[in-house]
Amino acid sequence: MAKSWIHLPHVEGLASRQAHVALPAGTYERELGKEGFFGPSAHMYHANPPTAWTDWEGPLKPRAFDTVKLPAPDDECPFAAPVLLHNAAVRLRHWRATRAMRHLVRNGDGDDMIFVHSGRAELYCDYGHLTIGEGDYVMLPRGTMWRIEPSEPLVALLIEATNDSYFLPEKGIVGDHAIFDPGVLDIPRLDEAFRAQQGPGNWAVRIKRRNAISTVTYPFNPLDAVGWKGTLAPVRLNWRDIRPLMSHRFHLPPSAHTTFLSQRFVICTFCPRPIESDPEALKVPFFHNNDDYDEVIFYHAGNFFSRDNIHPGMISLHPCGFPHGPHPKAFATGAKSGRKETDEVAVMIDTRDALEIGDAAAQVEFTGYVQSWGGPSAYPAQAAE
Repeated sequence: MAKSWIHLPHVEGLASRQAHVALPAGTYERELGKEGFFGPSAHMYHANPPTAWTDWEGPLKPRAFDTVKLPAPDDECPFAAPVLLHNAAVRLRHWRATRAMRHLVRNGDGDDMIFVHSGRAELYCDYGHLTIGEGDYVMLPRGTMWRIEPSEPLVALLIEATNDSYFLPEKGIVGDHAIFDPGVLDIPRLDEAFRAQQGPGNWAVRIKRRNAISTVTYPFNPLDAVGWKGTLAPVRLNWRDIRPLMSHRFHLPPSAHTTFLSQRFVICTFCPRPIESDPEALKVPFFHNNDDYDEVIFYHAGNFFSRDNIHPGMISLHPCGFPHGPHPKAFATGAKSGRKETDEVAVMIDTRDALEIGDAAAQVEFTGYVQSWGGPSAYPAQAAE
C-alpha cells in the first residue's frame, strides 16, 4: 500500500526559505525527517548548535571504533573474521587475509559485499577469475563458491545482506548512466588463470547458513566450470569509477551518494568532489536527526572534512534518535569557505534496524568520540548567513 504522509507545509517564526541555504543570521539548522532523507521533513533553526552537548549518558551516544587495532586472525576464512556490527538484516565483519585460502566458502545467509580497504588478491569463484584491489566493491551473490589468493595482504570490510540481495539504486531523472555507468561494472572471466587452478586434489567448501558452518569435501576443485550464461554474476566496482552527484548551490544529502542497497539498509560512497561554491549554501553536512536509521561510516582514505580525531580504518556509529552533524573545526572551515574540494573516501551504511555492537568492535572503541564535538564554546559564534 502506498504511503500517504500527513503533509502540511508550514513556516513558523524565523526560518530560511530554502533548506540548507541562507540560514538566518546566528542560527544553526537541524533537519528532522522520515525514511532517512526520502520522506517528509522539517527544519528547525536554533540559537545554539544541536551537537554542543557537555555530557552524555546512555546507549544512544555516538561511538567510534579503530579497526587498525584489531589483531590479525589465525584463520584466513572470511567467516572467521570478527563481527563489528550486526542486526537481523546486515552483518559487518573486518577481514585480514595474508595467505591463500586453501578452501572455498559459500554464504547461504545472503549476498556478500567486499570493500577492499588495502591490498590486492586474485579471486576465484563459480563464474571465473577476477583481480581485486584497494577501493574495490565486490558483490558476491548468495550461494557463490569462492576463494582468494592475496598478492599483497588484504584488509577488507565485509557487508552481508542477511537473508537478502543487493540492488542498484533508482537514479530517477538523472538517468541510468549517472553516478556510475553500469558499463564500468566488471565480472569474473573464465580465463587461463581460472583454468590453471582446476584439477584433482581434496578441496573443502565451508558453507555458512544461519550463521553455522557446514563443510563439504570434494576430491577435485569444484570451481571447474567450462562455461556459463545468464543475468546473475558477481560484479566489481571501484570508487574511482563513481562520479558523484554535485550541486554548487545546495548541499546534497548522503542519499544522493547511494551505491548499493538492500531491503533494510543502503550503502553510500563519499568520493572526492568540489565543495559548494554559492556563498549562501552550507559547505558541510547539515545537523540532522535520522530517526529511522542507524548511521555507520567506514573511513577509507583522505582527509575526513566533517570529522575530527578520525583516521583511515576507523568506523563511526551514530544510532538513530539524536541530532548529529559536523565537528566544530569542520563547521568553522565551511562557514569561511576555507576548502574548495573534499579529498575523502568513505563507505556509509545506513540500517533501518538498530545495530548491535560486536565484541571485537567493543575492544577497539575510541571512548573519547562523544566528547569530540567539544561543547558550545568550540563552535563559531555565528552560523553561515
